[in-house]
Amino acid sequence: MYTNLLEPATRMGTVTLRVANLDSMTSYYQDVVTLDILSQTHETVTLGRHGVPIVNLEYAPELQHAAPGQAGLFHTAILFETQAALAAAVYSVATKAPSTFTGSSDHLVSQAFYFNDPEGNGIELYWDRDKTAWSWTHGSIEMATLYLDPNKFLEEHLSPELIDDPRVGGVTVGHVHLSIGNIAQAHEFYVTQLGFEQTAAFGPSALFVSAGGYHHHMGLNVWNSAGAGRRQRTLGLGQVDVIVPTADALMETSERLVNFGRDVRHDGETLFVDDPWGNLIRLSAEPPVVGGVAGRK
Repeated sequence: MYTNLLEPATRMGTVTLRVANLDSMTSYYQDVVTLDILSQTHETVTLGRHGVPIVNLEYAPELQHAAPGQAGLFHTAILFETQAALAAAVYSVATKAPSTFTGSSDHLVSQAFYFNDPEGNGIELYWDRDKTAWSWTHGSIEMATLYLDPNKFLEEHLSPELIDDPRVGGVTVGHVHLSIGNIAQAHEFYVTQLGFEQTAAFGPSALFVSAGGYHHHMGLNVWNSAGAGRRQRTLGLGQVDVIVPTADALMETSERLVNFGRDVRHDGETLFVDDPWGNLIRLSAEPPVVGGVAGRK
């Protein structure tokens, strides 16, 4: 029997990108964003830290870039453990690829810096304030977009040691933000059907959802894509991974989606489902504990 919500321990996993130039994209995420290559073939590269995959690059030179206004990836948000670790990565991007910087904001729950990779995929590098500093009003998280001075942030948190060795601490995919065509449809799929909880909404333009009381695991907006239809197969977003805590939780999610009439592809270990715009979501269970150590950071 299915339940109505994703398990509280649900988290985001790897984001897969289809890319036209595998070498340049690998170099950007490794040398500029300061991720490490975890695995590599002639056609795919997975990058992350300490065994935790963040982005998977798939070589697809036959594809074209998406037309303006289509649904797809808004940004992949990489969460750093400390402000110092975030500062080290931001400094690396600012010095090695300054033209890719697009802005910075204090969101009350977090401090964030924004970039575009060489093929136009959005990236957010951010640090969370402690949950005790978050504010909730009538079940909605209080977030804002306040000015964050990048130079002042670096002055306060960057040390010479971090300039020499910016790969400090672990990173995870904290959240994923998608461009979609309609907020009401997004709520129906991501909240009612998939099982996230709404944490914030900004009228008909943006929706934020999460599991377990996080400020948001997914953001959904129509800022550049209002009215978008189903995606074509293009460069950019390939799939978004969502990790649930157990195999039972995965089966519950599958049952819930099937009950709502969704086309769910399930191979016994992972399930795939498209959102209303063809953004592919892959759900899988948390890797088992091996030798007393869980299979994640």
